[in-house]
Amino acid sequence: MAFEPPGRLVKALGEAAPGGDDWLAKLPEAAEREVALRGSTVERVQVPGGRGSLVILVRLPDGTPAVLKLAPPRARPESERAALAHWDGRGAVRLLEPGGTEGVLLLERLHPDVSVRSLPEARSMLEAAGTLRRLWVEPPADHVFETVAERTGRQAEAMRAGADAEAAVLVDAALATREELLVSPPQTLLLHGTFRQSKVLAGERSPWLAVGPDPVVGECAFDLARLVRDRVEDLIASPSGGSTARRRIKRLAESLDLDQERLRGWTLFRAVESGVRARRVGRPRDAELLLEFATWL
Repeated sequence: MAFEPPGRLVKALGEAAPGGDDWLAKLPEAAEREVALRGSTVERVQVPGGRGSLVILVRLPDGTPAVLKLAPPRARPESERAALAHWDGRGAVRLLEPGGTEGVLLLERLHPDVSVRSLPEARSMLEAAGTLRRLWVEPPADHVFETVAERTGRQAEAMRAGADAEAAVLVDAALATREELLVSPPQTLLLHGTFRQSKVLAGERSPWLAVGPDPVVGECAFDLARLVRDRVEDLIASPSGGSTARRRIKRLAESLDLDQERLRGWTLFRAVESGVRARRVGRPRDAELLLEFATWL
């Protein structure tokens, strides 16, 4: 079978991959090799799939449905492997192969086309938040996961370098808020890192399970902040979008017993960071939505 990378993956890697990165060119051959190595039968490539990996739906020799996921080093697949192994199926997709080729994960098959976004908005937020809560556990004692301070430090440098005059006020506010939040974080737990509704899929052993973590260690409000702006295009299109966003912060903070102001602060930082990055890589519409959302906070 010829493994053609989905257009969404090609576009995303084109935006983010450093010059000279040949991972995408080698991907079809690597996919064929990994499928053959496990004696798997390919059902299909998941389309549109993710922005950072190739996802192949396979069946193992004993008939077990599974997912073979291939990701470039910049997506930190070995960090994902370590987090999934630590969670061991608690709130997240189960890792079926603890070792294996670097950058290749063999995972439990969920329902790839059914995410929590299929539910009505209020219910989807409730189910997503409940799934996220299960992931917040103590990290392994010898972990090498990136911390929130480290990750946002890199992002802060890119924001300073990439912000234009139009976004300068928001960037200054986001950076100042980050500095305040890092002074005394209330907990240090293992976090999903890139959590949103599309990262929660229907499963068999549990109604909803998280996929695709980019794990990080830090406070829970950082993890929840990305969920606040889910369906941002709908919020922007609504005349009551600003008040709806602020109510989301209040309700999510209360439902997970988090400090509302800390959640608002991390939501601001993450929205501005994403907006500046979107503008930098040539996605002006996304940048406009995210930065407008940030003004409401």
